[in-house]
Amino acid sequence: MGRRVAVIGAGSSGLACIKCCLDEGLVPVCFESSDDIGGLWRYKENPESDRASIYHSVIINTSKEMMCFSDFPIPAEFPNYMHNSLIMDYFRMYAEHFQLTRHVRFQTSVCSVNQRPDFSQSGQWDVVTENREGRKEKHIFDAVMICIGHHVYPNMPLKDFPGIETFKGTYFHSRDYKTPEEWRGKRVVVIGIGNSGGDIAVELSRVTKQLFLSTRRGAWILNRVGDNGFPLDISFNRVLNLLRVILPFSLLCRLGESRLNQRFNHKLYALQPKHRLFSQHPTVNDELPNRILSGTVCVKPNVCQFQGSSVVFEDGTVEEDIDLVVFATGYSFSYPFLSSSVLGVTENRASLYKYVFPPELERPTLAIIGLVQPLGAIMPVAEMQARWAARVFKGRPPFLIIS
Repeated sequence: MGRRVAVIGAGSSGLACIKCCLDEGLVPVCFESSDDIGGLWRYKENPESDRASIYHSVIINTSKEMMCFSDFPIPAEFPNYMHNSLIMDYFRMYAEHFQLTRHVRFQTSVCSVNQRPDFSQSGQWDVVTENREGRKEKHIFDAVMICIGHHVYPNMPLKDFPGIETFKGTYFHSRDYKTPEEWRGKRVVVIGIGNSGGDIAVELSRVTKQLFLSTRRGAWILNRVGDNGFPLDISFNRVLNLLRVILPFSLLCRLGESRLNQRFNHKLYALQPKHRLFSQHPTVNDELPNRILSGTVCVKPNVCQFQGSSVVFEDGTVEEDIDLVVFATGYSFSYPFLSSSVLGVTENRASLYKYVFPPELERPTLAIIGLVQPLGAIMPVAEMQARWAARVFKGRPPFLIIS
């Protein structure tokens, strides 16, 4: 029997890990706390505790050509940018084609992952799981792949917003937003201009009386559609990689910023960010400039404080009778089943060799897959990470060298 590998999570990264383990002759056992595959991309009306959750209208920001797994192309009839339901259809096709779900134990949570007493020699792990009936089970694995992503624990920095306890309206994290209808005719503030904040602001602005989009530092806004109507990331990624090699960083940013400002001047739209284009993740949003021009979205600086039903912004302006505040303030990640001596997380950062392996371990038998946040789709990156980790677990060289 081959070496046994525990795969924690059956989202896009977990499915890739199962497939890569099978390719290497390893024996994967995937533990999924919910009743289905898909992770982040599986829409549910009621968010589950400690699980990623998306809103009903989510469309992916990367094209199908750039997000598919290398050995299973997305069907030609699927659109370039897919709704979350189609992404789930693709994952199901992938899992069925390679018969991956037979290796998944659904509704099984991982309670703890600990090094065995002889870890320095064996590299093995004790893994304790719990099923939906509450029955715990102890397993021994030769390696572990953690694939729970980074969209699990909502970041709600309420301490940074004085007076929030006096707010008379409703507030929640973007994780809990699903559809816009119940907010028709209301006055709404969305805090945060990442991809979720931009999407939710645009969608709500179609039904609200007024939508205020609050941002601390602005953002560079990219369009999904690139030159000649092709998906932006098909050419953008390749050109960018080439230019990064030959141009200084500041010049590269200046060229990119100039190109974006030709579409719309970020400063005129009150979106001019304090950071350079390639120093942080841009926001992908096709409609935000149009909503700002129509007045249905009003860009505001950071919220200074709350006063009852009023919101005070850092520029001194006050908006009254606010019914809803959506905190699109990102997520934090942690590994509660893993000892901090194995992998510590400080200020939402973890020390990982090549974003995969904890560097202090005596044996490289634990891999974190899909935690990296690339400028583009996570699926092919997670697949490459999984292929590398599986080869390391197998004891094979990480790359084939052809002489």
